[in-house]
Amino acid sequence: MPFGEIVCGSPGSGKSTYCYGKHQLFSALNRPIAIVNLDPANDNIPYPCAIDISSLITLSDVMQEYQLGPNGGMLYCMEYLEANYDWLEERLSELGKDAYVLFDLPGQVELSTNHESVKRIIERLGKGGFRLAAIHLCDAHYITDASKYISVLLLSLRAMLHLELPHINVLSKIDLISNYGDLDFNLSFYTEVQDLSYLSNSLETYAPKRYAALNMALISLIEDYNLVGFETLAVEDKASMMHLTRTIDRVTGYIFVPPPTAPLPPDAAEHQHNVPASARPNTFGLFSSATSSVGGYDVRDVQERWIDAKDEYDKWEKEQWRKEAEALQAQTGGTR
Repeated sequence: MPFGEIVCGSPGSGKSTYCYGKHQLFSALNRPIAIVNLDPANDNIPYPCAIDISSLITLSDVMQEYQLGPNGGMLYCMEYLEANYDWLEERLSELGKDAYVLFDLPGQVELSTNHESVKRIIERLGKGGFRLAAIHLCDAHYITDASKYISVLLLSLRAMLHLELPHINVLSKIDLISNYGDLDFNLSFYTEVQDLSYLSNSLETYAPKRYAALNMALISLIEDYNLVGFETLAVEDKASMMHLTRTIDRVTGYIFVPPPTAPLPPDAAEHQHNVPASARPNTFGLFSSATSSVGGYDVRDVQERWIDAKDEYDKWEKEQWRKEAEALQAQTGGTR
């Protein structure tokens, strides 16, 4: 059974960077991964691309042939992909039944909040056997402004209701948030979407008082649904990427079983090499993927690492890298 992620979010939220970082992480872990670029305007893809929509249709060709703007052209491209879904289905079948696929969507938010083509494509993927989760990336700097934070909450809520998938909202680029000034509350206030009425004073500071009733109505709408919450992500931080990966694995039910040639990790059950991967027991993989509490990774640790004591942690991390480099250099020199 193939598994996958629908990676969506507004432009500049870090979708392609996330896909590239996920490819590097999974390659290091010897986990299978394939990335599908579904953005017909993305001509600077940083990751190895298993399937690229540009071989079917490109935004520039659509704009030139039909005299459409970038927004209308993007909608046409998605409708064209839906009409030619067999093209995508054929190429996905070549990846195999054990594939783990990342679908990198365009940054046009209405594709994941209003337009029906992407939703229908996702439904057909599900009928084809894929177990998917939506990973909705939001730039973390939006939480430094109350009005932008409310906007991100509404956008995330709309995407959750529209896509109808297991859904994980992610505050990306959390390692850069200290560049945008101090937060009004602890990070947990924003990730857990706590009592939003505390934002009323901040909203009134930047908006005329005649909008106060509208602001409170939007806050009530978000709290009535009580669906939105956020994980955090710093792509270049291994602990952050591993935490999000474990979270996604629990959401989709994915358990990675290494190939027969891979060395057994500690506490792994003995397995036979002549049976398929799905039949080989692996208690270590089962325990770490299905029941792990993401390694004790907590939002308070994230705040301390990237907000409260970022400079101290950066200095300590560089020192650790220096020691590792010296140890590796000494080991290399000793084997010559």
